[in-house]
Amino acid sequence: MTAQRPLPHVALSAHAHNRMGLRRTDEAWLAERMSDPATRVLVVAGIRLRPVEGSVQWTAPQEAPEGTLVLLGDRDGVVHVAVVVDPADAPGSADEWVPLRAVLPLLAQDATGQAPLLMHAIGLAEWHHATRFCPRCGGTLVSRAAGHELRCTQCDRAQFPRTDPAVIMAITHGEGDDEAILLGRNVAWPAGRWSTLAGFCEPGETLEDAVRREVAEEVGVTVGEVTYFGSQPWPLPASLMLGFTGRAVTTEIDVDGAEIEEARWWTRTDFEAAARAGELLVPRGVSISSSLIESWFGRPLDGPGWG
Repeated sequence: MTAQRPLPHVALSAHAHNRMGLRRTDEAWLAERMSDPATRVLVVAGIRLRPVEGSVQWTAPQEAPEGTLVLLGDRDGVVHVAVVVDPADAPGSADEWVPLRAVLPLLAQDATGQAPLLMHAIGLAEWHHATRFCPRCGGTLVSRAAGHELRCTQCDRAQFPRTDPAVIMAITHGEGDDEAILLGRNVAWPAGRWSTLAGFCEPGETLEDAVRREVAEEVGVTVGEVTYFGSQPWPLPASLMLGFTGRAVTTEIDVDGAEIEEARWWTRTDFEAAARAGELLVPRGVSISSSLIESWFGRPLDGPGWG
């Protein structure tokens, strides 16, 4: 039997590292690791990375600049950390440093499994970048617990990293050859680009109800059964993408006109014909939207002949 191909979004979460949470407050152990040349250090300039010759570079502690230390954890017996520096203090020229989105294609092809480490590092770097003052009293914050806590110097209140849950969903109706998927177009997208619908979970709301609400608000379709599909870290800037499939109870479309410009149902026949003709552009690569669409379509969305 041929092994089933992993869905694209798995590339960003495969090979999870040991985050070593109990070591984050062990200052003596951290000092030893930062004096050990075997420790691997990722330098992050603000919230940017520096790829070199098609890969993101790690260095020895002795070669890394001074900055905010973030313990990432252990991978295959090797401790990995990030050092977050002010962009003005980053080595090299400013144009060598790129946002995480720019290196996602590299991570999709990376066999070393460094994607979870980079997601961890950028997620915390973004949190440090966005959380400059205490939200309770406005006081100055200092880094603690190897970058995983910020503590106010005035009221002593601790802040911890935040992750915003976002739902993304493949909504379908019909059966067999007549089964269709609901795709939408954002008002800001170029012509021909379509994707699955998505939105953020609100306070006091279940994820399943967030799926139903977002679809109803954006395109006027009522959704019944909702089933969990999978998740994907997405620190762009601070989200966790939670994928779902859902079955439509109604099929009439009424777009909101604010976020969604157009939406329609696509059968597999229509989808393939439009994609091959280059008239339909959907997410490819490592996004969970690509995985949702590929799972519905029944085979990969890449290869010869695709638009």
